[in-house]
Amino acid sequence: MLAAATAALILLSGCAPGSDPSASPPPTETPSPAETESAAPEFLPDGTAAENLPVFTAVAEAVWATDMKGAGRAYIDALIDAGFDRAAMQVTQDQSTVGNQAESLQFSVRWGEDDCLIGQVGPSTGQVVTAVMPQLAEGRCLVGTTRPIDW
Repeated sequence: MLAAATAALILLSGCAPGSDPSASPPPTETPSPAETESAAPEFLPDGTAAENLPVFTAVAEAVWATDMKGAGRAYIDALIDAGFDRAAMQVTQDQSTVGNQAESLQFSVRWGEDDCLIGQVGPSTGQVVTAVMPQLAEGRCLVGTTRPIDW
């Protein structure tokens, strides 16, 4: 009787979920290229500065990953291509007053009446740093002298 009970347990244990060693694990889902592309941040012209910070950051990171990462114009052009308003932008000089590559390059987009999207890159940061900050006096975003965006 004990032998019959043991045989029954062995037989039944083979029916338990997950007990088949030859069964393969369920397939993992990988996003399709269309799903991956749709995951990219989207420019929202009627959105807030905070809602547009992800696309501002993504644009800056894309430029930072190129050999143009030290060129302010590259950031401005890429932001314009993404939909940001050229007239609302500021950018600092690429070079210091003695002709060295700037340790820090800043660029910004004034957003609405109160906010600014600000980016900073360069050897001093080693990466893209972005933030939403309040506007300064006269609708400016960056302190000090900035270069004209006249191209």
